[in-house]
Amino acid sequence: MIKSALAIFTSLLFIHAGLAPAAAQAATTTTTKKTTKKVAPKRAVATKTVAKGSLNNREKLVRKVTVVKGKRHVSYQRVSAAPSVPVVPPVMTAGDMAGLNLTPDPLALRSNVALVIDQASSQVLFEKNSAVALPIASVTKLMTALVVVEARLNMEETLTVTDDDVDREKHSSSRLRVGATLSRDDMLHIALMSSENRAASALGRNYPGGLPAFVAAMNAKARSLGMMETHYVDSTGLSSQNVASARDLAKLVTAAYNYPIIRQYSTDPKYLVEPSGHALQYNSSNRLTSSKDWDIGLQKTGFINEAGHCLVMYTRIEGRPIVMVFLDSKGRLSHVGDATRMRKWLVEDQPKNLTRVKMVRADQG
Repeated sequence: MIKSALAIFTSLLFIHAGLAPAAAQAATTTTTKKTTKKVAPKRAVATKTVAKGSLNNREKLVRKVTVVKGKRHVSYQRVSAAPSVPVVPPVMTAGDMAGLNLTPDPLALRSNVALVIDQASSQVLFEKNSAVALPIASVTKLMTALVVVEARLNMEETLTVTDDDVDREKHSSSRLRVGATLSRDDMLHIALMSSENRAASALGRNYPGGLPAFVAAMNAKARSLGMMETHYVDSTGLSSQNVASARDLAKLVTAAYNYPIIRQYSTDPKYLVEPSGHALQYNSSNRLTSSKDWDIGLQKTGFINEAGHCLVMYTRIEGRPIVMVFLDSKGRLSHVGDATRMRKWLVEDQPKNLTRVKMVRADQG
């Protein structure tokens, strides 16, 4: 009996000893699960693998966020930055460098120089820096035309564009190829109407005595017209050394207006030529020639960087003959806009106040 009781007691001890670790392990597992449920794991924070100090001036860090199986991942990548675009300063015209852009006027014109004259009475209606000589660009071609017409050369003579007519100063383009041929009349037409540089060059080069004699004739004609602030060095106006004042150009407009061929050719909206048998249509460089609101008897435009946009015109406004000169205007159509503003002022405002408007730089008095 005693042995039997001892055997049973011993068996119970072994059973209890075997259950204890399992119970302890189960309790630990339960506790761990409860702890896991109560305490959320800390979210991993992405760190930049590239230090800012290690970047050169052509690199930058790009932050990239991705989601994989519901988990958000943040990474950083080194990439090359786009090259910086250099800032190009605005081109300063000769008028700007002379301080003419500081001159205010009641019409807020975009032109540094303006002159408006009633041709019938010679009355100056509006004046702004009109005595200052500035580059005049292709307005030069108006004098080119005057010299050609007054020389009474054969207008049917065929002229050939040569390598000497290629613009190597401003590198401007031309539709007339080297070797193209046109009559002197057609060369004059597209030089005035469309400001064709190679045509104007060919006109000067084919003058008796060549281009030097032609330029001398241009300057002599300017002196005979009383254009004392004017000087020419070529027949195209591509050189910034071709200069004149607005007062001088008003005299040139009046003189050129006396010739019907200059009036017609300068105001044609379009014209077709056939250099060497190849048809080319040229359009006017002045959009106002196609406008029904304008009655233009003569005009010429011009542009090079040093001169800005230029425009001279002989027009009639409500039957009144008006000469307009605008030099050194800013913006591709700014000279046309100034002409439109001036026309509106003459029609609506100027009759109410017939006092002459004269604007000059402050340092000119």
